[in-house]
Parts: sequence; C-alpha cells; structure tokens
Amino acid sequence: MQNRVQYHAANSSFYGLGIAPAILEILRRLKFTEPTPIQSQAIPIAIQGKDMVGIAQTGTGKTLAFGIPMLQRLEQIRKRGLIVVPTRELALQVDEEIQKMSRVLGLRTAVLIGGLSIGPQIHALSKRPHIIIATPGRLIDHLEQRTIRLDEVGIVVLDEADRMLDMGFLPQIRKILERLPKERQTMLFSATMPPEIMKIAAASMKLPVRVEMAPSGTTVEGVTQELFIVPREQKIALLGKLLETYQGPTLVFSRTKHGATKILRHIKNLGVAAAEIHSNRTLGQRRQALEGFKSGRYRVLVATDIASRGIDVVGIELVINYDLPSTSDDYVHRIGRTARAGAQGHAITFAMPQEQHEVRAIERLIRKPLPISRLPELPRVQFVAPRPQYRSQQRPWSRRRSGYQDRSHRSYR
Repeated sequence: MQNRVQYHAANSSFYGLGIAPAILEILRRLKFTEPTPIQSQAIPIAIQGKDMVGIAQTGTGKTLAFGIPMLQRLEQIRKRGLIVVPTRELALQVDEEIQKMSRVLGLRTAVLIGGLSIGPQIHALSKRPHIIIATPGRLIDHLEQRTIRLDEVGIVVLDEADRMLDMGFLPQIRKILERLPKERQTMLFSATMPPEIMKIAAASMKLPVRVEMAPSGTTVEGVTQELFIVPREQKIALLGKLLETYQGPTLVFSRTKHGATKILRHIKNLGVAAAEIHSNRTLGQRRQALEGFKSGRYRVLVATDIASRGIDVVGIELVINYDLPSTSDDYVHRIGRTARAGAQGHAITFAMPQEQHEVRAIERLIRKPLPISRLPELPRVQFVAPRPQYRSQQRPWSRRRSGYQDRSHRSYR
C-alpha cells in the first residue's frame, strides 16, 4: 500500500523544507532560490528517511529532489549513498550536479560506468567515496570482481527507473537490490511509472510515499506539439525545410543508431553543423558531441532514445521526432528535452501514413490529439501507399471515434 501525495502548491523558497542551514547556504551561493514542484514536495519526505516514488516530468529538477536529502541524511546516518541510472551521460550529469554541493560538504563521489577503464574506478572506490553513481551493468561488474560491497549503503536511488526497465536492466536491478542491506531508504524517480516498476517498488520498499506532480504521460507545460503525415521518401526533404524555418538549437530523434548516422549525413549536406549521439559512439565521442551542442558548435544533435536521457540541455528550442519512438512513454521523454526549467519549446513529429496506430497510442497516453499540419511544398517523389489490411484502415487518420475529425492529413495524398 502506498501513501499518495498530489502536488498542489510549491514552496516559494527552500526554507521550510527541513533543509540543514549549511545546504541552504550552498543553494544560495548556487543561486537556487525557488524549488520546483517535485523538489518542494519530495525533499521534506525524503529528509525524514521515508521510501518514496517520485513521478514528475523531465526537466523539473529531480536530481536535486533526491540529491539534497541524500547529502543531508548521509551526514546523519554515516553510511553510503548509491544512485543507479540507465546511461553513462546521465551518470556524469548527476555526478556534476551532486558535486556542486558535496564538495563543499567534504563528501566524495565516484562514478562507475562502462566505456571507461575499470582501473581508475577501482582507485576511486579505494578512497571510500560517500556517494556512488553507477550504471547497472558496470556496478554488477564491480560486484562480481569484489571491488565494491553494498553492505554500507543506507540510501539508494533508482533514477529514470522506467528507462532501465526498457533497456533490459531488470535482472541487474533485482541483483543489485538483493545485495543491498534490508534496512535502507529507497527512492525511485522518473517521468513515467509503468506497472512493472511499481511491482519492484512494492517488493523492495517499505510503505513508499508516491509523490506525483502530474499523471503519468503528462507532457511539459511549455512545449507545443505538431504532427506531419509524411511518406518515408519525403522525410529528409521535410527535415531540411524545417531546419530552414527554425534556426535555434534542434534535437532530432532517430529510432536506430544506423538511422541517426544517415540523418546526420543528410543534415551536414545541407551545410548545418550537427553531431550524433548513440550507443555506437564511444563515451568520449558522445561527450564531445553533447558539449559541442551545449556550446553552440553544433546547431543540431541527432540522437537515439538510449542516449536521450543524458541530454539535459537548457535552451533546446525544437525537438523533431524523425522516427516515431518504440514506446509511447519515450515520446514524453523525447519532447521533454525542450521547454526545460520553465522555458518554451516546440516538438514536431513525423508519422508515415501506415503509422496511425502508433500515433493513437501516443495520443491516449498524453490524453489529447496531436495537431496535424499540412506538408509544405516539397520535392515530388513517387509514393504508393500500402494496401489497407484492415477495415479500420480504409479511412486513414479518421478521428470520428474520439469526437473530432481533422482532414488536413489529406495533403500528403
């Protein structure tokens, strides 16, 4: 059984949340003056040592929501903290955020991720860090090599828990949880919370408080959305047209890493500075691409979903879903890369005529229709629509069942 906390109103200050004076002073120096809703609701609960499931949209400050309580409680309980995240990039970004406060408090961190030599990580562990930030696979490597023990961990955080499930980390997560002491504080954070994750929470947490800022599937408030029905052969031409129209920092999502490389090649042929980030790239190449995107060296970053959770960049003006995501939840995470920290942003999705089922699934999750826009004038290509296999496909994109009908899709014929 879970206690549930629904967000109503956020504190206008970090004061009054139970945060220690030393940490309040650090927040003041870092110019963090007003907590986000997830921070306002989660911090007081976590500081009390309670198990918690935090659900909030991406870009709402979840790292500080668990980082502040962890730093404060580690000073009290004199144990270690463990933060498990799905990707290398996210591990590095969480470490960077935590270190802004931990260094001042004299608390050391260690990052355990794949793609880097294990030797320096073993050396970092020998210094007995107070907080360990790890990806599941590399943490299991250290456990099997007996270079780390988890019996001193008093607080564990599973960040982006649904992504770890999607990436097949469930067996590793279970193995990690088995190695942890039974007497511990456990916190799960994510933008969506599938039933499988809740089963893990029920089995490994003690009466967790569920802090939910918005129902699962709620999109970021400041992002506007748009849908183009476009044949595969015209996707590249449409992408080029949009990159002419929108001149700001743009994130383009591909379903596959090979597709990302092809998209990148086309974008470069347009004379637009761009880089790619996916699992075929080394950690160094991925960091270079991300830093170049942040600095403005690259205007466009092409990414896959596996890499997307490490892209925490303020100022992304446009997200383009060149390919529909594998799951509807990924749509929420993708468009959450823009309109971060209260800013405005725009998300454009490409869907092929035969992908109406996938679009319907996204609309059901976000509980509203995606506005369909007419295709701009594009180079003509010969396109033969696939023969309908089901009676429901005889009228493509008819929305009568949901109470409305938008015929602007007919521009693709």
